[in-house]
Amino acid sequence: MNDYPADALPPEDPHTIPELDGKSAPDSVFDLLVVGAGPTGLACAIEAQKSGFSAALVDKGCVCNSLYHYPSHMTFFTTSELLEIGDIPFPSPNAKPSRNEALEYYRQVAAFYKLDVRQYQRVECVTGADGAFDVHTIDRFDRSGVLHARKLAISTGYYDLANLMHIPGEELSKVNHYYDDPHPYFGLDIVVIGGKNSAAISALELWRHGARVTLVYRGDGVQPHVKYWIKPDIENRIKNGEIKAYFHSNVVEITPDAVILETPDGQVTLKNDFVFAMTGYHPDFALLENFGVEFSGPDKLPVCDPRTLESNVPGIYLAGVIVAGSRTNEIFIENGRFHGRQIAQALTSKLR
Repeated sequence: MNDYPADALPPEDPHTIPELDGKSAPDSVFDLLVVGAGPTGLACAIEAQKSGFSAALVDKGCVCNSLYHYPSHMTFFTTSELLEIGDIPFPSPNAKPSRNEALEYYRQVAAFYKLDVRQYQRVECVTGADGAFDVHTIDRFDRSGVLHARKLAISTGYYDLANLMHIPGEELSKVNHYYDDPHPYFGLDIVVIGGKNSAAISALELWRHGARVTLVYRGDGVQPHVKYWIKPDIENRIKNGEIKAYFHSNVVEITPDAVILETPDGQVTLKNDFVFAMTGYHPDFALLENFGVEFSGPDKLPVCDPRTLESNVPGIYLAGVIVAGSRTNEIFIENGRFHGRQIAQALTSKLR
């Protein structure tokens, strides 16, 4: 099961990674340019290449930038088979693979397919039209560039933009919208805001590594859809008083030394060193709007053909979680990875 197919062998030495292609002439015109080099973006480029099209990717960060910024010890909720792309098996000794295993896997897949990935280049705007798009980029040193493509696939995910609370003190350096490692918070007073998986996992890990944790959530309890092995754990810690919790409550202000809550019993001030606001994330709607993509309904669903994934803008396709608008819990790697095949099929009918 873990053997690679005969026509898809990895590098002989797993520690020797071939350089990603990235050698196309600056004025090359790609059949498909993928904006976003996460798992779904990689799958889009792979499927395009397998269908005989030239493809490249551009990302404001590294390959799988969002996964890289996941908690360092994170374990996926799903099995490795459901994270596979490009018909390359994802071998893992664990029932659920870790973040580090996934990063290694996607690096190997990108290397095997010699994907042309332009890392650390932020897309500023797109000009031109179907068949002749110009994608304007800015690199880490504020140098501008232009990439040319006949078609575009937008696969920018949603993890880079946190849902802000818009309260006083949210801009303080003690406030984090991403959880990484519990060690720096040993012996400190931590407030975790939220009631879903990320908040529950963060609270549990911080408590288990010696932090004094308070969970604050506007709902009446931990969300029912929190993973079945996490929910009883966090609820028991709260029941036993090991993690303090305020439900039906909101953080209304953050100061350097405290967090102020509005609770059913009135205002409460908590001594505090750090805050983890696990309030969720949203796609870059502004970027899509700049591309001319339209939205419908309160969930800001991008207008696109469900069969081809082409948006209302001819030649611009959507892939991954952005297809679901603000309903970011509907599309994950498990189902978004197949969007590349839909787009490749559409390219086959339009470019040939």
